[in-house]
Amino acid sequence: MKLITQVEYHTRWGEELFLRAGAKIYPMEYGAGGIWTAVICRLRPDPAFEYRYEVHSGGLCRRTEWKSHVIALPDGCREPVEVKDSWNDVPEGHPFDTSPFADGVFAGIPGRRWKAAGTAIPVFSLRSESDFGIGEFHDLKLLADWAAATGQKIIQLLPVNDTAMTGTWEDSYPYNANSSFALHPQFIHLPDAGVEEDEEYLRLQAGLNSLPEVDYEKVNREKQRLLRIAFDRTGPHILRTGAYKAFVEENREWLLPYAAYRALAEEHGTADFRKWEPRRKPRKKEMDYHCFVQYHLHIQLSDARNYARSKGVVFKGDLPIGVSRDSADAWVNGNLFNMDSQAGAPPDAFSVDGQNWGFPTYDWDEMARENYAWWKARLNNMSRYFDMFRIDHILGFFRIWEIPLPEKSGLAGHFNPSLPYTGRELAAAGFNVRKLKSEGAVSCQGGGSIRTDVLFIEDPHGKGLWHPGISARSTSAYSNLDEARKQAFDRLYDDYFYRRHNAFWKQSAMRKLPPLLSSTGMLACGEDLGMIPACVKDVMDEYRILSLEIQRMPKSPGEAFGDPSHYPYYSVCTTSTHDMNPLRAWWEEDRKVTALFWKDVMHRDGEAPETCEPWICREIVRQHLESASMLAILPLQDWFSMDGDLRFPDPFRERINVPSASRHYWRYRIHVTLESLLARDDFNLVVKNMIACSGR
Repeated sequence: MKLITQVEYHTRWGEELFLRAGAKIYPMEYGAGGIWTAVICRLRPDPAFEYRYEVHSGGLCRRTEWKSHVIALPDGCREPVEVKDSWNDVPEGHPFDTSPFADGVFAGIPGRRWKAAGTAIPVFSLRSESDFGIGEFHDLKLLADWAAATGQKIIQLLPVNDTAMTGTWEDSYPYNANSSFALHPQFIHLPDAGVEEDEEYLRLQAGLNSLPEVDYEKVNREKQRLLRIAFDRTGPHILRTGAYKAFVEENREWLLPYAAYRALAEEHGTADFRKWEPRRKPRKKEMDYHCFVQYHLHIQLSDARNYARSKGVVFKGDLPIGVSRDSADAWVNGNLFNMDSQAGAPPDAFSVDGQNWGFPTYDWDEMARENYAWWKARLNNMSRYFDMFRIDHILGFFRIWEIPLPEKSGLAGHFNPSLPYTGRELAAAGFNVRKLKSEGAVSCQGGGSIRTDVLFIEDPHGKGLWHPGISARSTSAYSNLDEARKQAFDRLYDDYFYRRHNAFWKQSAMRKLPPLLSSTGMLACGEDLGMIPACVKDVMDEYRILSLEIQRMPKSPGEAFGDPSHYPYYSVCTTSTHDMNPLRAWWEEDRKVTALFWKDVMHRDGEAPETCEPWICREIVRQHLESASMLAILPLQDWFSMDGDLRFPDPFRERINVPSASRHYWRYRIHVTLESLLARDDFNLVVKNMIACSGR
C-alpha cells in the first residue's frame, strides 16, 4: 500500500522535512509554494496509522509537531492514499486547554493571569481519625475540604503505585513500584472494601493510628490479612457484578498480567521473576484476589478525585522516571528495557557520590517502534485520577545517567544517549590515549570494575569512545596535570557536560515528549533540577511544560537564592520538596547559609534567629504566594510552620526523604488529624487571607 502526504511548511536555509512513523523516518521532497511531499510504499493495512512531521538540519531534528496525524489504511486498497495536512503546533496557552480548565473545574479571570495555590503531601503522610496507621485515599476528601476552606486549588501527591516486593519496610520507597499501573493496597480504606469493624479491627486500628510514624510492615501485613478475609466473604458476590466485570475488561491489558505477577511472586517467595520456575501458572483465586483489591482502590481514589473536583480542587500526580527491574512491567514488556544497565543521577547538591536508583534504562528505539504504546497507556491510566502531573526527573527524557551493571557508585556512570569523544578528538586537545592508559588515567572496557579516579571512562557500548569522568577534577590524575593540560581538560569537560549535547539531547526529547504529552489531558509540570543543559528550558518552553522553581536551588549562575518575583509564569514554585528538609529544619542546617538568607533575602541586620520563627515562615510563604509563578504548591509542613501552636516540636522529624540514603524509610506522618486541622479556624483564616491577598 502506498501513502502520499503533503504539508505546507516554509523552511529556513539548510532545513528539510521528514515524516516519522514510530521509529521509522521517511525523507520528503520540496515543491513549489513550500509544499513538502512524502511517498511511502509497502505499508501494511492499519485502521489508525499515526505519523508526525519533523524539521531537520545538520543531521538533527530541530522541531517536531505537537500532535500526530492519524489516518486509516484500509485492507485491500489498491489506489494510493493521498492526504493534505497542516502543521500541528502547540496551541497558544496550552495549559488552559488541559482537563481542569476544559472540564470547568477552574475558570480564568478576564484581564488577569490565572494563579493558584496548593499543598504537597504524600498520601501515606495523612492522618485522620478513621485511618489504619497510614494515610488512605478517603483522607483526600478531608484534605480537599481543608484546601477549599483556605482557598487552595491543588493537592500534589507522591506516586501511589503498588511497591510491595520484599514485604519489608524497604518497600516504603514510592518510586520503586512493582507496577506502573496498579495502586498500592496500603491506601485502601478497609471498611469500604468489606472488612468488618469488629473488636479486633478497632483494637488494631486504634493502636496503629496512634503511632507517630507509619509502621509500614505491620500496616501492610494486617491490611492484607483482613482484605483476604473480606475477599473470602464478599468476593464471590463482587466478582459477579457488572461494575467489577467492566473494570476488569477496561483494564485487562495491565491488570491481568499484574495479578499473575503478584500471585507468582507470592508463590515463589520473590519478586525477582528471573528466579521463578518456567511455565508455572498462577492460581486463579489468587489473581482474582489482586483484581478485587485493585477494583476497590480504583473506586476509592476515583471517588476522592470526583469529590475534590466538586470542591474546585484537583489532584496533581507524580510520574516516576524509573521502573523497577523486578516489576510486572519489566516481566511483561522486557523488550522495552535495557536490563544490563541502571538509571541514576550524577553528583549534585543532594549526593556527592551521585545516585544509583537501580532501575533499568529504557530502550527508546523499541518504544518508538511500538509508537510509545506503553507510555500512552500509563498516562491514560494516570489521567483517571489526576488533572496535573509532575514529570519526575524530566531530564530522563533528554538523557539518562546510565550506570553499567554491576557498578554501585553513580560516579561510574555516563550519559545515554551521548556523544563521547573519539581518540582523535582527545589527541587534538593534547591527550594521547595510549599514554593515558600507561599513566592509569583512563578506565577501559573489560578491566573489571570501572575506576572513577580517572580522567576518562571508555564508553561501555563503543570501544575507543571516551567520556570525561564526572569526578575527574577531584582526582590525583587531574592534579598531576600541568596547568596547560588542566585548562585543556577543563575545556573538554565543560564542553561535554554543558554544551556538546544541546542540539543532540533536544532531538532526543522531541522524539518522545510530544507523542506522550499530546496523548493526555493532564497539565504537565517538569522536575528540572540538577545539571540542566540549556536545551531543557527551550523544550519545556515550547511544549508549555511548567518548570519547578525552588528558592534555595536557584537556576541563574552566581545566585545564592532565587527571587520568586522573577520566576517564569509557566512554573511551579515551592519552599521545599520531599527530597529536602522543610523550612524550619533547613533554617538550622547551616548557619552560614541562614545568615546569608537573613541578610540578602529578608534584608535584616544583625544575627539571624537560631530557629525559623513563625513570623519568618509566614514571610517566606508570602514571598512564594506573591511570586510570578502560575502555581505555588507548598509542603503541608511549611504551611504548619507559620503557626507556633500547630507546628511539630521537632523540625527534623518532618523530613520525608534523604536522597543520599538509598535505603531510606519513607514513614513521615503529620502529627494532627485532618479533622482537627479543619477545626483550626484561626490558622485557616490566616492561610485563606494570605492566598486571597496574593491573587491566587
